[in-house]
Amino acid sequence: MIGMSLLLSVMYRFQNQFHITIKPLVLTSRVKRQLFISFLLVGLTIFSFIYFRLDFLWLLCLTLSPWLYMYLVGWLTYPFEKAIQQYYIHLGKKRLYAQTDLIKIGITGSYGKTSTKNIIHSIVREEYNALMTPASYNTPMGITMTIRHYLKPIHQVFICEMGADHRGEIKRLMKYVQPQIGVVTSIGPQHLLTFGSLENIIAEKMQMIECLPKENGLGVINLDNPYIRQYKVKNKVPLISFGIQSKDADYRAVKINYTATGSYFTVIHAQEEVRFHTKLLGELNIMNILSGIVVSRHLGVSWKSLQRAVANMEQVEHRLELKKMNGYRFIDDAFNANPIGAKISLEVLSMMPGKRYIITPGMIDLGKKQDEYNREFGKQMKHFVDEVILVGPKQTKAIQEGLAEMNFDSEHIHVYQTVKEAFSYVYEHANEHDTILLENDLPEAFSR
Repeated sequence: MIGMSLLLSVMYRFQNQFHITIKPLVLTSRVKRQLFISFLLVGLTIFSFIYFRLDFLWLLCLTLSPWLYMYLVGWLTYPFEKAIQQYYIHLGKKRLYAQTDLIKIGITGSYGKTSTKNIIHSIVREEYNALMTPASYNTPMGITMTIRHYLKPIHQVFICEMGADHRGEIKRLMKYVQPQIGVVTSIGPQHLLTFGSLENIIAEKMQMIECLPKENGLGVINLDNPYIRQYKVKNKVPLISFGIQSKDADYRAVKINYTATGSYFTVIHAQEEVRFHTKLLGELNIMNILSGIVVSRHLGVSWKSLQRAVANMEQVEHRLELKKMNGYRFIDDAFNANPIGAKISLEVLSMMPGKRYIITPGMIDLGKKQDEYNREFGKQMKHFVDEVILVGPKQTKAIQEGLAEMNFDSEHIHVYQTVKEAFSYVYEHANEHDTILLENDLPEAFSR
């Protein structure tokens, strides 16, 4: 009976480990190995209790605290898992370095990495055979999987997203991939909880530029971002800047306007002025397109090809993606909110027709300043939103405080426990002419 209790406790722990996530449980090889070790430990515990007649109270503690097993499993499997990772990374390096003529582009930033990667890939492939890391594959193993499974001799360009939520990770990824071109999309207080300070984030993200080769390297930087603009680059690699507000940027977007069918803007570079149209929405996406234009022009892609590529570019899923759902117009910006991106999404919403709704659980992973940023987010809604639907009374408390500070009409603020309830309200009150912004998406466990 006790043995069964132990077994069920560990099984419950594994089930609960994945219960709150958005994606369904996937039993990877690593999880299967850990499950095997877990069941082995449970069996040894039961055997020890029966054979050695261990103290019942000690066994009861283990039964009630299955997390002890998880720590033990992690400790026992860590050396083996690390060795497996290093082996596959070695194979990835071997294949990557074998293609000596491959143009490698690294992309990092606090936000905009995946959108920029998709945009650069869409533009560059007009004249090159290009490969990019899929989805949010921006870790050593994600990059390794891409290289081993998808990189072929026919590829001329490899576009690699590089993520980091701890210090030292960008430097390791740069040493691994060794790109000739590095793009820093933006820097802000994303992952502030794990980095510890904004200064650490700035130093980490700018490793993308610091680690580029001086001989044949190129750094592409967002001059509108104050942290990037003020940073003193120690590497003497050539730099090309882009921006919207910065008049001294090498590539600048002006005459921007948004419609229900997309965005229009003009790119100025030296004495050239080129008009663009894209289905993508928002200043952030235009900034991302600018970075793609910089990289592509450096690689010799013509302005005509750029115009065609930008016009045909598909929207990036869950990143200011304009879509129809159940007959309603949505702006889907559900892939994790950050302070700057959230503000831009509100500006885009304000330019849309009809009544303007927002559904959001607020922002997370912002350390000690999380409440401050969420409070400011609430204050910003005053001039952009007609109906505010918040998910999670506790999670969105700071947003509610910001709304109250701006005297936002409380009759147009609706707080629900679940996303399902929030959508029910919208479907009951909105019509096909209105616009609904989905800003950030969290597991139900965060919506409290």
